[in-house]
Amino acid sequence: MKHKKNIFGGEKIANLGSSLLAIVCGLLFGLIILLISNPKEAFGGFAMIVQGGFTDGMQGIGQVLYIATPIIMTGLSVGFAFKTGLFNIGASGQFTMGAFTAIYVGVKWDFLPSGMHCLVALLMALLAGALWGLIPGLLKAYMNVNEVISSIMMNYIGMYAVNMMIQRSIYDSLKNQSLAVAKTATLSKGGLDKIFPGTSINIGILIVIGFVVLTYIILEKTVLGYELKACGKNEFASKYAGINAKKNIVLSMMIAGALAGVGGALLYLSDSGKYLQVLDIISPEGFAGISVALLGQSHPIGILFSGLFIGYITVGGNNMQLFDFAPEVIDIIIAAIIYCGALSLLFKELIHRMQRRKDNRQKEGE
Repeated sequence: MKHKKNIFGGEKIANLGSSLLAIVCGLLFGLIILLISNPKEAFGGFAMIVQGGFTDGMQGIGQVLYIATPIIMTGLSVGFAFKTGLFNIGASGQFTMGAFTAIYVGVKWDFLPSGMHCLVALLMALLAGALWGLIPGLLKAYMNVNEVISSIMMNYIGMYAVNMMIQRSIYDSLKNQSLAVAKTATLSKGGLDKIFPGTSINIGILIVIGFVVLTYIILEKTVLGYELKACGKNEFASKYAGINAKKNIVLSMMIAGALAGVGGALLYLSDSGKYLQVLDIISPEGFAGISVALLGQSHPIGILFSGLFIGYITVGGNNMQLFDFAPEVIDIIIAAIIYCGALSLLFKELIHRMQRRKDNRQKEGE
């Protein structure tokens, strides 16, 4: 006798359900923070978060897309490594190296013609991120150094190295930051500023969508993607099948680094008044990418939507200042919602347990 289809609908429904539960938990935690900090305005502020980017119409939506652009790329970086059995916690360092390289090219290589200048800056950022991912990949593949430890150290090395390189090459000493890139190196608006007036949106979001599609194709439709995922599932079985596990570990970390590097370039070439500060602070976009990847279940399409969601609540959180909430409270709430994304894995496991129990009861009832 055939069993009825499980109520959870299989793996895809479990992934979606676990992500939604994580979002609900994050929002409820945010509501508790609001009630503690300002009970009278708590529900008004919470409504502002839920309304998110829709509060300001097309301008708000445009700002959501702008904010989501870099964190989708770091989410793709972390998610790609997850899919291949690696934990790329070094997306922050790769993001920073890509950002610096893009800015350096944008400032120093002003001899390049318009159009090509921006493209070269993006490509060089991609290579810089890939190089920063190569090092922990080599250490993991040939010396069995845990990639979590090595990539964390690369975050700090990247932060201090970029601070030093900015001061020696593209430094604005009056503002303690990088110089502004040439106009020829900035990303084109592509007419999007007319659709979303008053925002910093540009073609970066279209480039991100292109990378989402490309990442999906690589992982799901190519031999390379199959081999990378096979190594992640079982390295020893992959070796038995003739797959070069060491090469794929290195390649996976390089691709992950390249994606994060491009994310850095897209943020700092956006002509939005954003500059690399000479501060001892690790880029938060890399850590946001971890939560985006977890919330999106490491699937490229899921990462796209989870990144848009984080951008959405960030815009809503910024609007909470209308209710006299302190910026620190807003940051706490946004961070809580982001990092509750990590609970999606826990919820996924709980859903699978419920599914197995239901299946066992069905078998016992026959």
